[in-house]
Amino acid sequence: MSQSKQIRVLVLNDMEKLERTLFRLEQGFELQFRLGPTLQGKVIHVHTNYPASGERFDRHRFRTLKWVNPTGREDDSDKFCSLSLQIAGSYQYYFGHGGEERTGGGYIVVDPLLRVGADNHVLPLDCISIQTYLAKCLGPLDEWLDRLRVAKESGYNMIHFTPLQTLGESRSCYSLADQLEVNPDFSPPGQSYTWTDVGNIVEKMKKEWDMLCITDVVYNHTAANSIWIKKHPECGYNLLNSLHLRPAWVLDRALWHVTCDIADGKYAERGVPALIKTEQQLNAIRGIFWQDIFPKIKLWEFFQVKVEPIVEKFRTLLQSGAKTDSKKTDGKKQLKILQDLQYRRYGSTVDMNTALEVFVPNGNSPGAIEDCCNSFRKRLEELNGEQYKEINYHQEQATNCCLGTVSYERLAGHGPKLGPVTRKHPLVTRYFTFPFKESTLEQDLPLMDQPDKACHFLAHNGWVMGDDPLKNFAEPGSNVYIRRELICWGDSVKLRYGNGPEDCPYLWAHMQKYTEITAKYFAGVRLDNCHSTPLHVAEFMLDVARTIRPDLYVVAELFTGSEELDNVFVTRLGITSLIREAMSAGDSHEEGRLVYRYGGEPVGAFLQPSLRPLVPSIAHAMFLDVTHDNECPIQIRSAFDSLPSSAIVSMACCATGSTRGYDELVPHQISVVTEERFYQKWNPQAKPSSPGAVSLESGILAGKLALNRLHQELAAKGFNQVYVDQVDEDVVAVTRHCPSSHQSVVAVCRTAFKNPKHHKYSDEVPPMFIPGKIEEVVLEARTVERDAGPYKNDEKSINGLPGLTVEIKEHIQLKDSGVVKQAGVTSRGRSEFVQEIAFERLTPGSVIAFRVSLDPKAQELVGILRNHLIQFNPHYAAGSMPDTNAPEILKTPLRQMVEKLTMADMNVLLFRCDSEEKEDGGGCYSIPGWTALKYAGLQGILSVMGDVRPKNDLGHPFCDNLRQGDWMIDYVSNRLVSRGGTLGEVGQWFQAMFGYLKHIPRYLIPCYFDAILVGAYTTALDATFKLMSSFVQEGSTFVQLLALGSVQMCGVGRFPALPPLSPALSDVPYRFSNITGQREQCCVSMAAGLPHFSAGIFRCWGRDTFIALRGLLLVTGRHPEARNIILSFAGTLRHGLIPNLLGEGVSARYNCRDAVWWWLQCVQDYCSIVPNGTDILQCPVSRMYPTDDSQPQAPGTVDQPLYDVIHEALECHMQGIEFRERNAGPQIDRNMRDEGFNIVAKVNPDTGFVYGGNRFNCGTWMDKMGESESARNKGIPATPRDGSAVEIVALCKSAVRWVLELHRKGLFPYSSINIHRNDTKLSVSYEEWDRKLQNSFEKMFYVSQDPNDPNEKNPELVHKRGIYKDSCGASSPWCDYQLRPNFTIAMVVAPELFTVERAWEALNIAEKKLLGPLGMKTLDPDDMVYCGVYDNSLDNDNYNLAKGFNYHQGPEWLWPVGYFLRAKLYFAKKLGKETYEKTVFLVKNVLSHHYVHLERSPWKGLPELTNENGQYCSFSCETQAWSIATVLEVLYDL
Repeated sequence: MSQSKQIRVLVLNDMEKLERTLFRLEQGFELQFRLGPTLQGKVIHVHTNYPASGERFDRHRFRTLKWVNPTGREDDSDKFCSLSLQIAGSYQYYFGHGGEERTGGGYIVVDPLLRVGADNHVLPLDCISIQTYLAKCLGPLDEWLDRLRVAKESGYNMIHFTPLQTLGESRSCYSLADQLEVNPDFSPPGQSYTWTDVGNIVEKMKKEWDMLCITDVVYNHTAANSIWIKKHPECGYNLLNSLHLRPAWVLDRALWHVTCDIADGKYAERGVPALIKTEQQLNAIRGIFWQDIFPKIKLWEFFQVKVEPIVEKFRTLLQSGAKTDSKKTDGKKQLKILQDLQYRRYGSTVDMNTALEVFVPNGNSPGAIEDCCNSFRKRLEELNGEQYKEINYHQEQATNCCLGTVSYERLAGHGPKLGPVTRKHPLVTRYFTFPFKESTLEQDLPLMDQPDKACHFLAHNGWVMGDDPLKNFAEPGSNVYIRRELICWGDSVKLRYGNGPEDCPYLWAHMQKYTEITAKYFAGVRLDNCHSTPLHVAEFMLDVARTIRPDLYVVAELFTGSEELDNVFVTRLGITSLIREAMSAGDSHEEGRLVYRYGGEPVGAFLQPSLRPLVPSIAHAMFLDVTHDNECPIQIRSAFDSLPSSAIVSMACCATGSTRGYDELVPHQISVVTEERFYQKWNPQAKPSSPGAVSLESGILAGKLALNRLHQELAAKGFNQVYVDQVDEDVVAVTRHCPSSHQSVVAVCRTAFKNPKHHKYSDEVPPMFIPGKIEEVVLEARTVERDAGPYKNDEKSINGLPGLTVEIKEHIQLKDSGVVKQAGVTSRGRSEFVQEIAFERLTPGSVIAFRVSLDPKAQELVGILRNHLIQFNPHYAAGSMPDTNAPEILKTPLRQMVEKLTMADMNVLLFRCDSEEKEDGGGCYSIPGWTALKYAGLQGILSVMGDVRPKNDLGHPFCDNLRQGDWMIDYVSNRLVSRGGTLGEVGQWFQAMFGYLKHIPRYLIPCYFDAILVGAYTTALDATFKLMSSFVQEGSTFVQLLALGSVQMCGVGRFPALPPLSPALSDVPYRFSNITGQREQCCVSMAAGLPHFSAGIFRCWGRDTFIALRGLLLVTGRHPEARNIILSFAGTLRHGLIPNLLGEGVSARYNCRDAVWWWLQCVQDYCSIVPNGTDILQCPVSRMYPTDDSQPQAPGTVDQPLYDVIHEALECHMQGIEFRERNAGPQIDRNMRDEGFNIVAKVNPDTGFVYGGNRFNCGTWMDKMGESESARNKGIPATPRDGSAVEIVALCKSAVRWVLELHRKGLFPYSSINIHRNDTKLSVSYEEWDRKLQNSFEKMFYVSQDPNDPNEKNPELVHKRGIYKDSCGASSPWCDYQLRPNFTIAMVVAPELFTVERAWEALNIAEKKLLGPLGMKTLDPDDMVYCGVYDNSLDNDNYNLAKGFNYHQGPEWLWPVGYFLRAKLYFAKKLGKETYEKTVFLVKNVLSHHYVHLERSPWKGLPELTNENGQYCSFSCETQAWSIATVLEVLYDL
């Protein structure tokens, strides 16, 4: 089976600039850009310079990517644009919207594919074992293969050559005299080798030896004696093109002459002989600097003004009456010196405009002018003084830097001890070239003013400690040269590229040719001195190289000191691997940490999905035991450490390598500058002390061969999981594990940072416990002494210590080991097979590596488990084995079982919170010391795994619990098995799968448990969506996540929550009750919210159910369940009302005025959405209360068609509803005052408005009753909303309009309502009621912009205009005028009541004042009682807050957002295309926050409410039916 395509998703967020973040991808991956919440709804353009198919890459050419919306509609959650990555390199992307071209962006780096061998097979990056060679030590070209063969025979598969070009006179490997020519040293007399000959060797090694070659490119400098730089001095920083360096050059010449004078003994009598030995002599040099040099060269003059001429010029201006031009001074009156850009002595000046503004004479008299000039002169002298001080600081630093260098080079014990000061070894390195004959300082200085000479004074290159690598230290603005802060390479001239090829055409062309030659012959490049190479230069050159060799391997060593800065280079240049060094570790503990850091996943890591977020990574590492330009490890540690440290490095899951000389135990650094001897040649018969040749007996070569082979095998075979164990202070154990075969290799390395001859190491090594069965000892190797005579530094060849070698055995059985004393088998539990290893000869400098498998039984079970997991993911085919004795249940694919489940079953399988489970005698699984899962079903576990899996957080308490025992595993299966039926079968499937799982090693249980559950969960989701409407099946991820809310909220408990339906009704689900033993109906009921309203009497609420029913059941296609809930509630109609709290009907409370209108709206929605939906009107309704006062009747006693029940509800309102709640008093409501139990709902005969309630009850959704005695709000509703609440009036209008339409179509038998008034029978037609509502609504509810509106009865209460009132006729009239979100509900259910323009204005005010991140503020923040933070536990004396009195006085509720957005969409459409498009943006943008919340919420739902500005509210339900439903309805409308 093929692997699924790897897709990485990069979410774009507005203003997110990720230029310093590294994103690494492989060829063949797809990269998708998706929109984060800040961008959804906007028109976003994504641009990239990744070339379109068939085009060439051009860094500066960007193209716009096309958006794909797989669902093609409602929202932007799945919208993406993508790149199919086929070409290696660094690519940039950026995005923008509106007028802004770039509001974010970054880089991606695509790794190259390296190929090797005659068959051109791929060499994975983690397989690389590289060895560095100093090219000049290879000798003549025809001897190269003899010397390079050492690398082949030691198991390396890549060579790094230092530059192969002609070297400069210093003979440093990195100082190149000619970048285009092969070093002539490689051609013996009579021969003249070319690049073609070098290329032939490289090609031979690639084809015959399976080895690739890379070499350095040096872009930063050229040798000072390069012929071309003499012809083209403009390519360096000279005194013509870099005038700012003139003062530094003067200082440099002065220091050179001090060198000459010291060398010639001229300062001997002042205490400075040529051979400097003491601190005292250093101090004497300091004196010479301050007394002789600085006063003589007067550097400050380059920065000062000549006072008198400027004063004269100023005087002339004053006398001529000149006035300041304030345009030129910006009104900033500060006189400062303007630096002369030609850096002449006293060439600087000041701005005369500023001078005239600052120095104003008191009148025009000569005396006044003279005074003014004197003040001006004084200020100029002060400014000159400041410049003098500044230069003094520079001279102090210069002195300190020079003396620091002298101290290191001549006095320090660890320094090079250069000996006497001579012209060859000057006091300090010269900073500039001086290609003229020696003369005096006085004769030198005028040369800088002669252009034909000045152009040849070129600045040397070097490095600056702690400098910003992104700034060029030779450019203006840097003082590095004058302060002598450059650690200078006196053999190399720094190259000056400018901003592009036009600034220095010869240099760019020359270096381009150099790059082309290199890319033609070599598989990759090492960027020398990368951190100091100008980025734009390296970018250009690497682009050139990649045109020739697309899969160019690029490595670099960076010394920026920060990972973020490293990333700037890695991302912009597309660096494949960064060089890291084991020598940087101070102890074995740190060395082990580096292995862990530079690659691999933890052992037992989870399988990540093939489509997943693109996460930032650290640069791929090339981990070397030592680099070629660093000190020799034998000098710093000990020769005995070479082998174990090499082994630690080889076990790293990244590219690894070394430097030629390390393996031969060369006891000194092989200097890139001074070493002129050749490497030794390969000779398998060579004896330890025979000079000029090496064999496997030399140094640690035999050990390195075995380690390199092992390193390459581990990477090639997918051992990509790593565990590092610090056994004790010297012993490090590194495990590499293969996640498909579950084989491991464990290398135990005993380091020897200190020489065992002089340091006492313990004889005791702690035993190790290795889980699994040790198949073999892959290798055991010890560094041992042998008698081969003392070490002598050979004159012709670079030789190593002859007295040490490696004693090695490979592929032996444990019993034959000389390092292991005994291996006992201890078993920890039924699935843990552990071997205890005791060591006897694990001496400092030794290594042993074990190959470990699972024990045979566990290995078989893992294979079988993987075989059963293939149905979910083809990835598991590797390492799988057939199950010959599979239990019957596993012979059927899980999908077939799951597809037989009902939606009610899915609720059990996936969800159910703790209180729902407790009804059945269970509960959610709780992890000791952590927390309980949110759900008992699969979602409870998957929510936790969703956090744990991407981070591979194997230390999480959840994973600990799985490793410690089978409790969670058994919980998952037993919970389902106990339910019987199809759910029981699914439980048995889990049981059978877990039967295998329980018998594999505990460390593997989290990843396989996750695999089983992810497979089952995704299968269940697929089956669930198949049972839903096409809107859901074809919908976006967001739509499907919301649709799961329908499964989450709708279920069947142990006790039926709904009153029974009429027995005459068909298609009603039944079950046998395990409580009564009788057959009973088991219709799905809807919870109002989890966890607070999920079970028992508080599960079902009339209002909540019918606000949520359209979104959760009708839009999702669950029509039978919707019908049953509508009819069940219809059966409980009493007094013309639907219950608020259902209480199974028998304990119902009829204390809300709006539930019946929401119920009627749902019947209407059912008729319009469901095919043949009007059939429901004929369905029998079993009346529980045939009269208002009857006792509850058995189902079927009194049946009525639904249309009669609808008519009765409307008739009761027109007649007038007035009653007192049954059992009124504290037994049904401990807070309500007596008057609150009186229920009233009537219709105003003039307006047709439904009205009712009183100031002691709350009959709408804003139903908070005061509970605090201390605040004296007990029994007082916070928001009574008595009178006519705006949404009830509109719901009533909707219902009346609808029954009129039904009557016209012959689907509703009633055209009017008969009522009694004062013993008179009256008839009111539905048509008349509809007309009254239509005519009265805006008159009574609209708050006009006109202060003199004749319809306004209470102008003094108006505080916001252009809105709709919240109610009409409230007992507290000011409540009518409060701005709340309820009018937006009215706009959706009865848009015909609103004038389009007025509605739009009111919606904009609501958006500005009420819209929060997730919800709508329930009250205008300008209102004096507004408070946006709900705290139900607070009980103080604050009337407006105590015991959560402000529940609906500010907190942001989610469900009204749905209505607000639907209203916006409806009226925007009426206002034309442009308004509609802007509104769609708003809607998508608002909903993106809900999408993010839904994705991240462990409840996979939307909360009831938030505190102000979207802050979390702990008193809210975590997921609420109507919140999910109304958001889903918006997407349905879209």
